Amino acid sequence: MATTADTATRPGVTPARRRMADRDGVLAWAFLVPSILYIVALIGVPFVLAIAFAFSDVSAGDPSFDWVGLRNFEAVLDDPVFWRSLRNTFLFTVVSMVLIVLLGKVLANILVADFRGKWVVRFLVLLPWTTPVALSSISWLWLLDSIYSPIDWVLRQFGALGPVQNVYWLGEPDLAMGSLIAVHVWRLTPLAAVIMMAGLMSIPKDIDEAARVDGAGYWRRMFEITIPLVLPVAAIAALFGAIFTFTDMAVVRVLTRGGPNDATQVLASWAFYRGIDGGDVAQGAVIALFLFPLLLAAAVLILRAVRRIEVR
Repeated sequence: MATTADTATRPGVTPARRRMADRDGVLAWAFLVPSILYIVALIGVPFVLAIAFAFSDVSAGDPSFDWVGLRNFEAVLDDPVFWRSLRNTFLFTVVSMVLIVLLGKVLANILVADFRGKWVVRFLVLLPWTTPVALSSISWLWLLDSIYSPIDWVLRQFGALGPVQNVYWLGEPDLAMGSLIAVHVWRLTPLAAVIMMAGLMSIPKDIDEAARVDGAGYWRRMFEITIPLVLPVAAIAALFGAIFTFTDMAVVRVLTRGGPNDATQVLASWAFYRGIDGGDVAQGAVIALFLFPLLLAAAVLILRAVRRIEVR
């Protein structure tokens, strides 16, 4: 390995370059600048444009910028579909995250167990997360079809449905929202399981062995050792899941397109349909901006909870 003296005597290395290479602050900024530019280009610029569009009358037919003040905000707040989308967003996120964290914990316990073929099982568990969302959603579209659904066929075999009876999984508001939550949980549970599996594998084995020697049973070890130590990791998994859930509209767009009668619209999908499909870019930007304070508040609360858990 070359030392500082070797670098200083190497031909072609000027004193200025040596001084720059020895300054940690310069190197830190040299590595950070590309990442900062990338974030500004892909997040900062669109965010500033969304704020500007929200106070204008920009539309798909007339892209000229004219200041309209708070008119778009008033129109959005007077729209009943917006409030329904807001309620659905909270419902969709809260129920999904509870199920994702619980199922992810159960699945993580299975994945850390030592059994033959565990690598194959881990690969299969990750498939829902790695499969493109459009492809998996189309598969669920067939599974939840009102006529050809295999789920209905299974229910008929067990006598839960009549011979010619069908369940309109995506045609009734409550069933449609439940179906969307189920598909979303199916997609994100593997990610939560992998994150919590890493947390489980980081727990020192001597702690668990000491608890076993002291006579602690499975459930006592679970609630007094495993869960407290994995809780910070579970909170991070919940944070990632909340961000993905708040901003996701792929499942809604492919399965229900917000229907029936906008009963399954969430903020992300309604912003898209209003701003892109509907051509009202300004109001679409206003709806999308409502995601930012909600996401910020959720991130702050979860990170504060993680900090308090770590302090304990």
